[in-house]
Amino acid sequence: MLHYAANGLSGGTDLLIAHGLFGSARNWGVLSKRLSDSRRVVTVDMRNHGASPWFETNTYADLAVDLAGVIHATGGAADVLGHSMGGKAGMVLALTRPDLVNRLIIADIAPVAYTHTQKHLIAAMQAVDLSQVSSRRDADSQLMDAVSDDGVRAFLLQSLDLKGDAPRWALNLDVLDTEMPGIIGFPEVEGRFDGPCLFLSGGLSGYVKPSDRPKIRALFPQAEFGEIEGAGHWLHAEKPREFEGAVRAFLDR
Repeated sequence: MLHYAANGLSGGTDLLIAHGLFGSARNWGVLSKRLSDSRRVVTVDMRNHGASPWFETNTYADLAVDLAGVIHATGGAADVLGHSMGGKAGMVLALTRPDLVNRLIIADIAPVAYTHTQKHLIAAMQAVDLSQVSSRRDADSQLMDAVSDDGVRAFLLQSLDLKGDAPRWALNLDVLDTEMPGIIGFPEVEGRFDGPCLFLSGGLSGYVKPSDRPKIRALFPQAEFGEIEGAGHWLHAEKPREFEGAVRAFLDR
């Protein structure tokens, strides 16, 4: 079972939030608390991330089954919001178990294969000499040469666990490295999801292109499209108020 946290009171339809690659439930903590004023919000650590168990695989079929397990454990069909890798997992869940998904929100990802890879970030984290780390600042200084973007380093360092006897990454880096082709890909999945669906993209991001819309609509006939101006791929972190507003407007109809 995945590790998860819940905010708000049950009684209506839960909102399940699935984070992206290298993320965790804690990345969504503020948004989860804000949205929980009118519903229960469940945020998960995906497998091989955060406090959830580590496995030898990280396929989207696996991730969808994991999410289904959380939905069963927390009371039944849910609205599902997924970002990036979590968005692809949410799509596979909706396509394979539409009975478990009421409404679907996909944040800045499409059901297509991408050509970029995140292996360089895994290599950078693996290269950190954790024996020389006693604070995030120590790890940050080691990452700086390989990862020049301050925001990306800060994001990665959220998965550095300093609470145990020795520092460790709360990421199964070896498996994520091996599974990277599948993570940036998208599986062949039969079926379609006929429920309400919102694809919400960052205006500065190139992850969801106009050319992706026919594929999206073939799988999700009710798909709607929205854009957060001035936001990139991490739209929920870069423009949290605007992102929250778009999510609320969709869920509160």
